[in-house]
Amino acid sequence: MPSPPLSLKKIRPIQLVAIIFFTVSGGPYGLESLISYAGQHAALLILLITPLMWDVPAIFTVLELNSMMPIEGGYYKWVKHALGTRWGFYEGWWTWLYTFIDLAIYPGLFVVYASFFFPWVMEYRLPICLIFIWLSAGLNILGITPVGKTSLFLGAAVLTPFIILFGLAFYHHNITSIPSQTLKGIPFPSMGMALYTVMWNCLGWDNVTTYAEEVEKPIKSYLYSTFTAFVLVIVLYFLIILVSQQSGIDTGKLAEHAFPAVGEFIGGRWLGSFIALAGMASSIGIYAAVLLSVSRVPKVMADDDLLPQKLNRLHPKFKTPYISIFVCSAVVSFMVLWPFGDLLIIDVTVYGAGLSLEYISLIKLRKVSPDVPRPFKIPLSRTGLCMMVILPASVYFIALGGAFASKEQGAWAAVFAIVVLASAELIWRLIIWKKPHHKTGVPSLES
Repeated sequence: MPSPPLSLKKIRPIQLVAIIFFTVSGGPYGLESLISYAGQHAALLILLITPLMWDVPAIFTVLELNSMMPIEGGYYKWVKHALGTRWGFYEGWWTWLYTFIDLAIYPGLFVVYASFFFPWVMEYRLPICLIFIWLSAGLNILGITPVGKTSLFLGAAVLTPFIILFGLAFYHHNITSIPSQTLKGIPFPSMGMALYTVMWNCLGWDNVTTYAEEVEKPIKSYLYSTFTAFVLVIVLYFLIILVSQQSGIDTGKLAEHAFPAVGEFIGGRWLGSFIALAGMASSIGIYAAVLLSVSRVPKVMADDDLLPQKLNRLHPKFKTPYISIFVCSAVVSFMVLWPFGDLLIIDVTVYGAGLSLEYISLIKLRKVSPDVPRPFKIPLSRTGLCMMVILPASVYFIALGGAFASKEQGAWAAVFAIVVLASAELIWRLIIWKKPHHKTGVPSLES
């Protein structure tokens, strides 16, 4: 008698909080440059205003759309459902590309923090990055449950040294006041880069919905887990910037050696080492969580015949899209040599374009499918939703304008990001040339 098929293991809300934390943040690593861009009197202000304008509308949009359609493929399926096959392809393609760029950052960060202990590892950066990439691929092939458990453990490893740092800072340095905050006097290019820095440290809320079918009670779990992760991220960011400013550490040393220098300044070498070790754990956790998300997108696009069919092949034992994971890992292996600053600008610019399609889908579905059940619904009318979207759009275009105004390499990176966005139309034309039936694809709002 044949044995019954194995049921897909699902993760619990506490594990989902950890995965969301690592998908969106993974700790404040990479936020250090905010102080140099914004200065002592604007860093905290930008840090608080940007998430309210950039993240909160995105979170609400993701929660409403996910409550309507908690299905594997997440944002790709939402946009395809609301706007049709062409725009669904755009969404999936842009997200796939931006995530390659995003993933390429973390193996390099891992090596940087490892060099705090072993300076010689910088000479072997490329082979270490490749080992990092393919070990993470193996972890993802094992399935979402090991990723959830690993993220939970790594989350504790990341947060613990910062909790110690904050305790020592408030106890020994009497941090009781906040510098007066103003945006006056900040050059426009610096403003743009400060926004990009915060936006990059707070993006990815939609990425955590691509595996909704692998989550226990997805609607309730996502609601609880997303808000918990958001509060955790913002509090952590605010405290580390406040402590860094008020500790009295030299800003040049902070820029050169990052947050481990703050830990060493306040608590000694042991705390600096602890924060550097947490930075290594953060890089591992973020990479594993983001790869988990993006590997599901080409799988569902292949199911829709928009990408090669081999990408939707599942591992016979673990039921994970292992071909997609291999492809993602192979591309990232060729991108780890890109400079961090360029990657940051390209990453946020391409991500923001994809996010705009989700906002449009939200408004469209409110119009054409008003009676579809929405366990979570943003308490705004369609007009109110349109006004809400103005907030993230304003932040996005100010940051992009600042990049173009930069005298450094920001303008080149912004132009390259626009070229990357344009590639979606080229690939779409190739698809409908080979598969003309996609040309007539229209939104299926009754499905």
